[in-house]
Amino acid sequence: MISEFIASWPLFQNSYLAGWLIAVLLSLLGVFVVARDQIFAGAAVSQASLLGIAVGMYFRAFLASMGCAACESDTLLIPFGVAFGVLTALLTGRKGVVAGESHEALTGWAYLLTATAAVLLLAHSPHGLEEVERLIASTILGATRLDLGLFGVLVAVTVLVCARSRAALLLLALDSEMAAAVGIPVGRWSALFSAWLGLSIGMSIRVAGAIFTFGALVLPAMVAKSLCREVSPMLVVAPVARTASRTVSNTGRSRWRSPPRPGVTPPTSRVP
Repeated sequence: MISEFIASWPLFQNSYLAGWLIAVLLSLLGVFVVARDQIFAGAAVSQASLLGIAVGMYFRAFLASMGCAACESDTLLIPFGVAFGVLTALLTGRKGVVAGESHEALTGWAYLLTATAAVLLLAHSPHGLEEVERLIASTILGATRLDLGLFGVLVAVTVLVCARSRAALLLLALDSEMAAAVGIPVGRWSALFSAWLGLSIGMSIRVAGAIFTFGALVLPAMVAKSLCREVSPMLVVAPVARTASRTVSNTGRSRWRSPPRPGVTPPTSRVP
């Protein structure tokens, strides 16, 4: 399998590198999501980003009908997915946004509304089913050099902030009242984390799909939680566990992938 992985590197290097970068980025953020008991919030933000990308598709089609040939690129979808993800993360991550509603209720409403809207919107698209499969499928075969650069910046900033403000972030995640008592600006940190979470999820979904993104966000942190007695070591265990599993997946991809069946046309989207 190792030799096959090395042989496939020139063809799939962008996919491999993007998978590792997304694994590190989302697993780090997932530690704080799990520590704050906001796992379902990650699903809501992922679904909201999916809706944003669906809206971006319609906007892209409108611009293309106006004669904008450069607007056909998938890069145009990034701002929409990020914007919807950030707004949903801010809505579900702060207290008192809607009077009388708990975090769980807000998260549930956000998930249901965005999921329904995305399905209805794409159902009226000429290629609705194909778009749904492309957005939900866990694949990163369409990753580009631009994606690698963007995720590289996100990972670098996330690692730097975690290294420099680890104590404050952990206290904020575990006991926000104590964090406020010792002078940590809880509202500001929570808003920044929610915005960064929405940004990371929105960009990841466009490249890797909703299933891969949500799995990379939650599963490594849950594995680390079962192995660690404290939250601090989870910041190391979660990225290592996710990167290791991604490496195993990459090395076994060539052996496990089967060719298309006779008479079946390979899909033209990112779904392998």
